[in-house]
Amino acid sequence: MSIRIHNTLTNKKEEFVPVINGQVSFYVCGVTVYDYCHIGHARAYVVFDYIRRYLEYQGYKVRYTQNFTDIDDKIIARANERGVSIQELTREYISAYFEDMDKLYIKRADSYPKATEYINEMQDIIKSLIKNNYAYIIDEEVFFSVEKSSDYGKLSKKVLDDLVAGSRVEVSDKKRNPFDFILWKKAKAGEPGWDSPWGNGRPGWHIECSAMVNKELGDTIDIHAGGEDLVFPHHENEIAQSESYTGKPFANYWIHNGFVNIRNEKMAKSKKNFFTIRKVLEKYNGETIRFFLMRVHYRTPLNFSFEGIDESAQALERLYNTIKLHKNVKQNSDNTSEELKVFNDKFVKAMDDDFNSAEATGVLFELNKYINKTGYGVDLLLKLGKILGLFNIEQDSDAVLTEEIQSLLDERMIAKKERNYEKADLIRERLFNEHSIIIEDTIEGVRWKRK
Repeated sequence: MSIRIHNTLTNKKEEFVPVINGQVSFYVCGVTVYDYCHIGHARAYVVFDYIRRYLEYQGYKVRYTQNFTDIDDKIIARANERGVSIQELTREYISAYFEDMDKLYIKRADSYPKATEYINEMQDIIKSLIKNNYAYIIDEEVFFSVEKSSDYGKLSKKVLDDLVAGSRVEVSDKKRNPFDFILWKKAKAGEPGWDSPWGNGRPGWHIECSAMVNKELGDTIDIHAGGEDLVFPHHENEIAQSESYTGKPFANYWIHNGFVNIRNEKMAKSKKNFFTIRKVLEKYNGETIRFFLMRVHYRTPLNFSFEGIDESAQALERLYNTIKLHKNVKQNSDNTSEELKVFNDKFVKAMDDDFNSAEATGVLFELNKYINKTGYGVDLLLKLGKILGLFNIEQDSDAVLTEEIQSLLDERMIAKKERNYEKADLIRERLFNEHSIIIEDTIEGVRWKRK
């Protein structure tokens, strides 16, 4: 079965066929670096991380690019508020971004372009758009004319005549159409700016990503991804200006993750109902947070709660306990490979179907139950978990089993299979008295923990 992706552009699942066979160009919209990342950001980057990992597992060579927006009204305001330079502020929050994402076990991108490093490329695109009558200049500012884009609205399914100004659509008396968007903004007194043919200023938000995508990955890329809130206006405007510039499709597959909600309301800094990643990391390790974020399908809204993370912590502990208990069992059953293939195939089927991590993690627990009953399959559990970015935490000295303990656990398992319950009970007592190991027999199999 081939990979099928729900494409926001067509609003249906499509077979994934990359531009270049065996290779994937993958662009993810990054953060505007004026504050710490919140759990909504964590969800997006965890989602696109396990999608990338799965593509790599399936043999694709993935070129993964994620930008930083390092010039923006909010950045300027925050730098002024704190009395620091823009460069100092953005360096601080870029560093904080990497600290947070590393703790969530998110693989580093192949490149992290910063908007301020691509000013020349942005100006080249703007010059071309003006020359070909897609953009116009008023009072040293440049606007894109949405009416010149014949299929404007194809991503968001919005009809231009019916549009109501939304988030981050700049309102200006200068525009010919209220939904024309700015490509080049005139610098105000005291603001940073770059020289241009239209005057001293800085780029608009949308042109930044178009320039970075084009320079880093080419005219047409395979996957463009971001949060659901970026569909309009940001991604819609990216398409309009990029395709007007190149005359080619901008991205073949658009992937958008659902919101993280607090009491069914979108988590956002503007609503002041958010939790930063580092605040949640004070209570939970990064892998637990990662696991919590992937236990629902990426397009489904996710309700954030500490109770939900607690449940994920307990579930993840069950998987780790199984690994610790059975990791040294030799895989020597004659029919094990065929039985385990069923779990492998179910996992792949789930991920092939629009990267369904909810079903894929469910397969992990089915396999976990099988391992605890038979003793076989830990290697497969580790392999499948690693595809999702799990099982990164090194076992501490308290969790390491000595050969003697492992031998006793194996001996007890054999005794139970032979229905020699008296012997099994004696071994349980010995493990407790001599090694402080508590054995728990559950419907899913055997677990152990330190006293």
